Amino acid sequence: MQTSPDRHEYPAHWEADVVLRDGGTARIRPITVDDADRLVSFYEQVSDESKYYRFFAPYPRLSAKDVHRFTHHDFVDRVGLAATIGGEFIATVRYDRIGADGMPASAPADEAEVAFLVQDAHQGRGVASALLEHIGAVARERGIRRFAAEVLPANSKMIKVFTDAGYTQKRSFEDGVVRLEFDLEPTDRSLAVQYAREQRAEARSVQRLLSPGSVAVVGVGRSPGGVGRSVLGNIRDAGFTGRLYAVNKALPEEQKELDGVPAYRSVQDIEEPVDLAVVAVPAERVPEVVAECGRHGVQGLVVLSAGYAESGPEGRERQRELVRHARAYGMRIIGPNAFGVINTSANVRLNASLAPEMPRPGRTALFSQSGAIGIALLSRLHRRGGGVTGVTGVSTFVSAGNRADVSGNDVLQYWYDDPDTDVVLMYLESIGNPRKFTRLARRTAAAKPLVVVQGAGSAPQGHAVRATRLPHATVSALLRQAGVIRVETITELVDTGLLLARQPLPGGARVAILGNSESLGLLTYDACLSEGLRPLRPSDLTTGASPEDFHGALSQALADDACDAVVVTAIPAVGSGTAGDAALAEALSSAAERVPGKPVLVVHVEFGGLAEALSAATSTAPQPGASTPKPRASEPGTASEPGTVSGPGTVSGPGTASPADSSGSPSGPPPSGTGAAARPFFRLDAPRPAADAPDESAVENRSRLIPAYPAAERAVRALSEVVRYAQWRRDAAEPGKVPEYEDIDENGAAELIDGLLTRGQGLTLGTDETCELLGKYGVQVHRALPAPTPDAAAEAARTLGYPVALKATAPHLRHRADLGGVRLDLADEEQLRRAYAELTDLFGKPEELRPVVQRMAPRGVDTVVRAVIDPAAGAVLSFGLAGAASQLLGDMAHRLVPVTDREATSLIRSIRTAPLLFGWRGSTPVDTPALEELLLRLSRLVDDHPEVVAATLEPVVVAPRGLSVLGASVRLAPPPARDDLGPRTLPAY
Repeated sequence: MQTSPDRHEYPAHWEADVVLRDGGTARIRPITVDDADRLVSFYEQVSDESKYYRFFAPYPRLSAKDVHRFTHHDFVDRVGLAATIGGEFIATVRYDRIGADGMPASAPADEAEVAFLVQDAHQGRGVASALLEHIGAVARERGIRRFAAEVLPANSKMIKVFTDAGYTQKRSFEDGVVRLEFDLEPTDRSLAVQYAREQRAEARSVQRLLSPGSVAVVGVGRSPGGVGRSVLGNIRDAGFTGRLYAVNKALPEEQKELDGVPAYRSVQDIEEPVDLAVVAVPAERVPEVVAECGRHGVQGLVVLSAGYAESGPEGRERQRELVRHARAYGMRIIGPNAFGVINTSANVRLNASLAPEMPRPGRTALFSQSGAIGIALLSRLHRRGGGVTGVTGVSTFVSAGNRADVSGNDVLQYWYDDPDTDVVLMYLESIGNPRKFTRLARRTAAAKPLVVVQGAGSAPQGHAVRATRLPHATVSALLRQAGVIRVETITELVDTGLLLARQPLPGGARVAILGNSESLGLLTYDACLSEGLRPLRPSDLTTGASPEDFHGALSQALADDACDAVVVTAIPAVGSGTAGDAALAEALSSAAERVPGKPVLVVHVEFGGLAEALSAATSTAPQPGASTPKPRASEPGTASEPGTVSGPGTVSGPGTASPADSSGSPSGPPPSGTGAAARPFFRLDAPRPAADAPDESAVENRSRLIPAYPAAERAVRALSEVVRYAQWRRDAAEPGKVPEYEDIDENGAAELIDGLLTRGQGLTLGTDETCELLGKYGVQVHRALPAPTPDAAAEAARTLGYPVALKATAPHLRHRADLGGVRLDLADEEQLRRAYAELTDLFGKPEELRPVVQRMAPRGVDTVVRAVIDPAAGAVLSFGLAGAASQLLGDMAHRLVPVTDREATSLIRSIRTAPLLFGWRGSTPVDTPALEELLLRLSRLVDDHPEVVAATLEPVVVAPRGLSVLGASVRLAPPPARDDLGPRTLPAY
């Protein structure tokens, strides 16, 4: 690296890995004096045309002077960056600071000339766009605010790089050259362009892993069994449509085939290209395999091998090296310690996982960081696991293990516009980048449902996550704000996912309840009330109700404009048998098809056949005698999973299963980790359908499947989550605005903050400074004058005017009116002095109490407003009622900053104690519009000035007219770095 005394220290923080447009990766880093040979080699591989576009003249080779100039930088006025793959340059960019005369200059000059050169073989991959983002960020860091570039008119590709970047530009044509000038300050358009490019690139990188044209399994044992051999068999048996290879270094040279698959000793021995390598070798052999794959041009890796960060510090370093090694060759990794990936598309049919059977094709995508949870999800979705019945297929499945590289954020980018996915289910043990996840979740949820279970404990050892100071409940609230359907258990995840996959979104919270059991109907009614739904009076059809009665009642309920969803409750009729189940299922399905815009759910009790029949029911009812009735689930020795439609009048299902299988649990203990150390003892009870069996999407084209639940509480809980999500979708269609207030003095606040920060890095402001800063944003704090003596208290009261309040501000008494440290409505000096004496007699000397005098505010409801900048999640605004409601019960609501007017309105209505603000039990409603304005003003302050890392307004007394801020505190500090505003990068390793 550069060490000359006239050079600045090498800026290692400029190094970054990026995902390119085609899904591959490259490393961006500063160019140093050590790169002379790499630069010359790179230039020799550039075409004469590209050289001409760069230097405006034939320039076949670089002179020694050129090489010196392009490798010697001061990292301030002259900077060069290179994009590398496998350690070799594929593109370069540099800037030179210039003055107003266009000549080389130093600071304070704030303009620089920029120029690119991209190797022809890598043009069209988005390399120049990525380099522009990074060189722009470097320039802003060094005080450069504007770039200028001169481009030949024929170099349309480079002109497009600049014009598409989204910056504010000025374009001119002079002396046969196009001159572009553009400001480097990010704009809404430049951020939108950056996010769009990020989405395309990361989605493409995941697509390459899930839809490969060829797969090599590395580590296939010569004898049956073992992880590699098992995965090879799973891929083969799933009917993978591409080329499949087995790789084992220990194979005899004469062996050319293994289990009917072409076999090789090394990936490099394979003559054709390999898109994906599934690595199942011991951890110590993985680096050798990665190098072979990189040299062969493999695009991505699924690493099943364990022994990485989950095993301790040594493994964590091994994991870092794995990621660095793979990225150096432009490869992305799922894992290590992964369970694998599945793609059921007819064009792919990839089962590169430890699941021994291919799931049924469908439109639900699954992501799990845990292999054990992945097993449970696959099992429950494809059999009668957990009691929710019916068949739901999978589009793609990713179990990322330690997610050292590919994470939930990456797969969200892919599923966002995946035409084969309608519903996304995710189990997250940790969220590595909450700010980015929230942004991606909001966008995804606006297009398709996203259901998440998030572990509440600490992140597993294998996961590198940034620390957050926010409570788990707060993070959950922020996810809900982003449109995520946040559930607590895997059972709820599957329950909700099945409903979303099969039924339309409801138009509201009004629920009709009908069935043949009055008691079950009342249970459902109570469950609806508990979940905040608006149930209609249950309709009891009596136990003698026939399928025709159910059909008529459901048709009537769905036709009622006062109904948004229907829950059907059913208990078995004595002696009805399978034929009765099928008839009832057909009656419900045919009625639901006539009004397709409202969801229908069934709560059933001990029906062996109804749930399966509901899953299979189509517009043509099964004909008695057309097939042998399927055995009841309760009969010994038979499977309990749902059947599938195999033709008119028939309902077919899987064969027998072990007792453990029929219970909905894996047979045998689950693996202790998510890796490949042991093969899990389980099977999916929904086997791969025959070639003539329709997949889920084909069934859904004919009729929507009706989900059936074994308990009213589970059905209603799933429905309530879907109702809230549907409401979020409607609200998101009309987003609010961040209002502008003419009396806000943003520049004045910035000057005040800059001056205050000169006193220290972390500073809690005094009372006067807090009031001054808040006042710049129109937030007025009631003055509180210190009262160290009774005479000082009397003087303060005369200054403020009676009536007044006397309050102790010692930490153990502050905001604790219940302890008696506050005296209100003191009308004159006599009452004030008496109250002063009482406080000192009760709690001690004035210097211990720190008493203050404050003018009385109009009575109202005491509330608290807080804002904090979390290093992981970003700025968060919180609201609740002051006192026990927020402190003891945790009744606080949260929104991400900046808060819109619609979000401020919903924020104050989101707490459980909100009725106290709106006239509960005949009280006078308070001025909530004034409260909303206060929330918006504080949100603006924190958003405009990230140096305000914490602010608290407590108490805020909201009266019937207006409000009073009686206490406030503000803390200033240099803001945490925001990676969401910088150039695109992969997480550093």
